Amino acid sequence: MSNNKTVLVLGATGGIGGEVTRQLAGAGWEVRALHRDANPAGEYRQGTSWVRGDAMNPGDVAAAARGCSVIVHAVNPPGYQQWAQLVLPMLRSTLAAAQAHGATVVLPGNVYNYGPDAFPVAREDSPQNAQTRKGRIRVEMEKTLKEATQAGCRAIVVSCGDFFGPRAGNNWFSQALVKPGKPVDKVYLPGRPGVPHQWGYLPDVG
Repeated sequence: MSNNKTVLVLGATGGIGGEVTRQLAGAGWEVRALHRDANPAGEYRQGTSWVRGDAMNPGDVAAAARGCSVIVHAVNPPGYQQWAQLVLPMLRSTLAAAQAHGATVVLPGNVYNYGPDAFPVAREDSPQNAQTRKGRIRVEMEKTLKEATQAGCRAIVVSCGDFFGPRAGNNWFSQALVKPGKPVDKVYLPGRPGVPHQWGYLPDVG
C-alpha cells in the first residue's frame, strides 16, 4: 500500500478535477494529471505534472499512477457524449491501476443515482433506485466500486448535488440560473416553485 502524498487526477481540466488539483497542490501534494494533451492550457498547470494519456487506456492510467497513493477519478467522456459506452471502461482502467499500485480511488459522486425513496435525507445505505439514464449509469459505477473494494481495493465516494461556484466549468447553474460573466442581480428558477434541488459549492466539494 502506498501512503505518500502523490496523487493522480483524471479530469484535471474539469470543474471538480481542477478544483481538487488546485487544492491538493496548495496543500503540498505532488499532483499528476492525465490528459490527452500533455500541455493543456488553463489555470491549474502550476504545481501539476501533466502526463499524456487516455483514461480509456488501462496502460496509460497504470503508468501514470505508479507511485501514487490516491487516484481521483473526476473524468467524464469527451463532450459529455457516449456515457453508456465510455464511463464504466474508464472507471475500470482506474480500478486496475489502483489495485496494481495500492492506491485509494476517490470518486466525486452526485445524487443522480437516487430516486424519491432516498429523500429527504440521503444516506450511505439509502436505496439507489435511479429515475434517469445517467442516474442508472451512476448506480453501475458505484456498484463496480463496491465490487472492487470486496476484492481489496479502497474507494471513497463523495456525493453531492450539482456543482456551482468559481471555475465550475460546464454547469447549468451558470448557464440557466444566472448570467455568466455578469454581476448577479437576479436568479432564474427553471422549475416548479417548491421543488427542492441539491447543490454543492465547488471549493467545499474540492
